[in-house]
Amino acid sequence: MIKLEVGERIGAYRVLDFIARGGFSLVYLAEDEAGRKFALKLGDVAGGGRYVTRFLEITSRRRPEGISPDETPAEAIFFRQDGVRIDFLDVHEIDDLIRNEADLLEKAGGQNLVKVHECFQHEGRPVTVMDYIRGKTLREKIRALEGIRLNWFLTIVRALQKLSKSNLLTYHGDLKPENIIIKPSGSVVMVDPAMRADERGVITTTPHYNPLLLRDSKADVMGIGVMLYEILTGVLPFDEVPWQYAGREQGGEVERMSLSYFLSYPPAKDLNPNTPEALARIVYHCLTVPDYGLAELEVDLVDFLRKD
Repeated sequence: MIKLEVGERIGAYRVLDFIARGGFSLVYLAEDEAGRKFALKLGDVAGGGRYVTRFLEITSRRRPEGISPDETPAEAIFFRQDGVRIDFLDVHEIDDLIRNEADLLEKAGGQNLVKVHECFQHEGRPVTVMDYIRGKTLREKIRALEGIRLNWFLTIVRALQKLSKSNLLTYHGDLKPENIIIKPSGSVVMVDPAMRADERGVITTTPHYNPLLLRDSKADVMGIGVMLYEILTGVLPFDEVPWQYAGREQGGEVERMSLSYFLSYPPAKDLNPNTPEALARIVYHCLTVPDYGLAELEVDLVDFLRKD
């Protein structure tokens, strides 16, 4: 792991502060010689969500040696013919995924997606230079009990559809409150799409927000459904993730019964009687209807906002 200190120079940048950590990366605030601020992303070897607390202290302040309650690290999902496996990544696999993610973001672009400026080598490891997005994550807004606007989700849905139609980014794959930043202007920026290596059958995602470990746009629909449920109720709909048969190409009776059991969750209205019926239906469709996609979600969000 590359450890950076405040004031240290790395490439053409000077480190100003530590921003956040993920399951396999650290992000620092830095500036170039002209004083422009950027976010530097470096590979780490933490091991993902369910392993990270074995090594790190839970802290109230973000720092490289700890993990704050505002951070839910992704996990490495390996897809096999007999299902999936959640495991560690070695340093070479992490570096490959960092490069792949930088290449993906650089090609995709998009107003609501974080922009990559370059990816350079430092001590033999890749470092991705991205825009530094001023604002608060959706997680920070939820914890601070600030007002949450459905327009943010509508913006995300439309941005994802635009990216998918242009074949620049067919899906984000790791939508969660930590990966959505609301700028002071109210505009929305998505960061940290699922790092992927399709030819090797591996993806980094957060199973609580992508419970079926999907690798298409339905993953984003489910992620939005989970976030809406969490905002409405204060809890997550699914405690046991991932579903043990996720990732299989074909499912038999056992798989179908397991899926049916897995998708049983307390309706949002049971936990929060003030949940609007129309919004409860949107959550239900996001989580349980396979062919309910981004287009259908957009229509329902627009209809709800018009009536609200």
